[in-house]
Amino acid sequence: MSELAKVFAGRVQRWVRHEPLPGVTYPEVLVVDDPAVPRWRKVMLGVGGSMLGLALWVTLSPLISIAIVAIAWAASGRPGDFASYTKEASVFALPSGMAATQLGIAVLIPISLGLVLYVHRFHPKWLHSVQPGFRWRFALAATGAALVVFGAVWVVSQVATGQPWVVNPEPAFWGYLVAILLTSPLQAAGEEYFFRGYLIQAIHTTAPNSPWFGVVGSAAVFAVLHSSGNVPAFLYAFAFGVLAGWLVMKTGGLEAGIAIHVVNNVLTFGYAALSGTVVATYTNRVTTWAGLVWALVGFAAFALVAIWIGRRMQIATTTPGARFGGPAEV
Repeated sequence: MSELAKVFAGRVQRWVRHEPLPGVTYPEVLVVDDPAVPRWRKVMLGVGGSMLGLALWVTLSPLISIAIVAIAWAASGRPGDFASYTKEASVFALPSGMAATQLGIAVLIPISLGLVLYVHRFHPKWLHSVQPGFRWRFALAATGAALVVFGAVWVVSQVATGQPWVVNPEPAFWGYLVAILLTSPLQAAGEEYFFRGYLIQAIHTTAPNSPWFGVVGSAAVFAVLHSSGNVPAFLYAFAFGVLAGWLVMKTGGLEAGIAIHVVNNVLTFGYAALSGTVVATYTNRVTTWAGLVWALVGFAAFALVAIWIGRRMQIATTTPGARFGGPAEV
């Protein structure tokens, strides 16, 4: 470990006051086992941390996005006035707009890690998984499975619903492709770290005896924030949140949820860039009932495969059986 890494690790460790109980599932990680901490304070930490996270997101995300758009505008020679450029970027009419929006959402990753450390006083490594840490081998295997399983269901759904295959690339196709490959994974990871990671754990602390409370609660918040008034679209977001949360519980970490989220976004916007429909795809907030059913089939099929892969790889689904800083507990 380099000196810089040691210094950083030391500074993080100074804020750590708690660690998870041995042998608990992912949603239970932030439950504080300390009789000196009153129940009302534990509830307030969960509620307050969730509200603080949302406040930071809605404040920082637009600032980051507009800063990236301004840099892109200046770098491209200041074409037209900035207001018009920003308007085009906001609906993904420009690759820089796609990158800016997705990087603005990616700020949820440091926000989530910071909340775990500075609000709850746990080490941020417990947000990745119960191992603890990010399990890269499982993440790569899950991503490959998502490409095969979800991709196959997506292709079948296109054929079954009679959707025509269109090849009419966007004029800035290569710019979109770079934005999709580089920033879509960060955007997907940002939402997973906050909604399936931090919110599941934080909401669970308010009702620690209800194993599904955090999963359903975080899915409801996710659906409301992605809502357009269209019932199938709301159910799409809610069902995705529940399935991804279930995956977190069954696999003990965020890797599988990130994998399917990344693949879903890359396939959606990749095809949109290839068919010349990026703006229409981004601005369309309506989902059909048939689209909802096919999406659920794809998500559910992948979830089962990801759980099977996790078992084959023998990944941890609960925290270690012994305290990191103390003796083992039975």
